[in-house]
Amino acid sequence: MNQVTVSKLHTLSGHKDSIYTMIGVDNTHFLSAGGDGMVVLWDLKEPKNGHLLAQIPSSIYALAYDPVRKQIIVGQNQEGIHYIDINSRKEVGSLKLNDSAIFDIQYFGDIIVAGTGDGSVFVIDWRSNQIIHVIKDSNKSARSIALNVRRSEFAVGYSDHVIRIYDWSNYQLKKEIKGHKNSVFSLKYSPKENYLLSAGRDAHLKIWDVESEYIEKESIVAHMYAINNMHYSPNGKHFVTCSMDKSIKVWDADSFRLLKVIDKARHAGHGTSVNKLFWSAYENQLVSGSDDRSISVWDIKFD
Repeated sequence: MNQVTVSKLHTLSGHKDSIYTMIGVDNTHFLSAGGDGMVVLWDLKEPKNGHLLAQIPSSIYALAYDPVRKQIIVGQNQEGIHYIDINSRKEVGSLKLNDSAIFDIQYFGDIIVAGTGDGSVFVIDWRSNQIIHVIKDSNKSARSIALNVRRSEFAVGYSDHVIRIYDWSNYQLKKEIKGHKNSVFSLKYSPKENYLLSAGRDAHLKIWDVESEYIEKESIVAHMYAINNMHYSPNGKHFVTCSMDKSIKVWDADSFRLLKVIDKARHAGHGTSVNKLFWSAYENQLVSGSDDRSISVWDIKFD
């Protein structure tokens, strides 16, 4: 399976500033947000009709969604987190963290983890809406978070170039991984959680062997400029990276071999930095958000 066919299905507009974050709601719906403070719900079955769910008065870099609570967690720049009910479209709670930007939000069960611009990682009990722990192992931004449920740990990528692994049960530091030469913008565990993928400003994609205590397995010069985000395909056989170099790249998840480059010249791709990706199970459609204020929907076929 070496051939990859890509075609653009839709260009979605409506945002008034850069799109920084997107997350899936279910197989056909996803959320987008960015510099304009708008949280927009999109339906891949009717992609042209985005619905504004919330208007936040500052930039949004991070979103999370819990399908059980039907709540969106919005990370508001310098104002903490806000909980939005997706059905009523109303705010149902908020929590001030600090005066720094929130760069990533992840959760598992009742525990939320949020990384901020001053290097703090806040651990929050969703039920009580209280901060239960604060990790402060760096003065540089905590840019990305990934959870490994099987090993009961989570990884945080920082702007001091270090990836730190923490114990989920007590939030204590287990390991520091040094290999990147600049900020770590994106972390992603493989579907089987046996590899940790990392990428960032140094344009390198690194694969760490989790079972061998995070020994470096591969280091790939994957893009020309900073890698902003990564996402696995619904079946876990492929993943994509996106970059400040305006391109999206499709990779084989087993061999880590580059299969396809999606860019402006060949596929009418984005004209500026591609910041976020979401790969939907709905007809295997890939969604990308950019500094050009647009969202592109791509049809990806493997032959």
